[in-house]
Amino acid sequence: MTSPHDLAHRDLAPAPVARCVTHAIRDGALWLQLNRPDALNALNSDTLHLIESGLDAVQDDATVRCVVISGAGRAFCTGADLKAIHAEGTADAFLGRLNATLNRLERFPKPVVAMVNGLALAGGLELILCCDLVLAARSARLGDGHATYGLVPGAGASARLPRAVGAHLAKYLLFTGETVPAAELVASGLVHRVVDDDQLLDATTQLVAQIAAKSPLGLQRMKALVNQGLALDLPDALRLEAETLRAHQSSHDMREGLAAFQAKRPPRFTGR
Repeated sequence: MTSPHDLAHRDLAPAPVARCVTHAIRDGALWLQLNRPDALNALNSDTLHLIESGLDAVQDDATVRCVVISGAGRAFCTGADLKAIHAEGTADAFLGRLNATLNRLERFPKPVVAMVNGLALAGGLELILCCDLVLAARSARLGDGHATYGLVPGAGASARLPRAVGAHLAKYLLFTGETVPAAELVASGLVHRVVDDDQLLDATTQLVAQIAAKSPLGLQRMKALVNQGLALDLPDALRLEAETLRAHQSSHDMREGLAAFQAKRPPRFTGR
């Protein structure tokens, strides 16, 4: 079994619109970079298509342990591209595509890490809310912003933001449209860690290495347990955990982890 540290660096097959999202596999992760810096990485149909194609390419690849999403230039993502909404004909059509992509990220069977630089607004914040871990540059600023333009969220902020940070902070961000420094959102749990701008890539790479050393099957099951458990009352969530553990006990990865512990060696997980 190849260790995560030996995984080859490889580019995924280019798509016709590959410039608006770049993606490559390295160090056990799929790295997706939104690459429309002149548009502050606003989301359009091509962007959504390429995010989906990247996920398609690694969904069943056990050597890819997580996904990292970042933004090129001075923004992470400033939301939906209004021109894209017009091109789709109706807001409903584009928002349907956007929600499908964000929902898939939220349910994706691998941890998803947001590496946030610069601005993350509106749909950019909604994208972050569908990620499992958030690392941010010290200069990064996050906000909802819909209220500033007389809009209401259409890709999950009103539902996910209160669950992430609590109702009162969510209402403040929603009602004021204010952008706040990422460091102010660490205590709420929305942002996992803030680092100096020039340390963001290194910090993310270190986090990826930690995740890549773990069992992909264990990661998948733990993510599903947390996501599903949030929608259940506590007794049902505990029952789900017990059922999942019973199923997990027959896995290669659990047996390998225990054997590695006994032998005092690094485990060699396969995702089975």
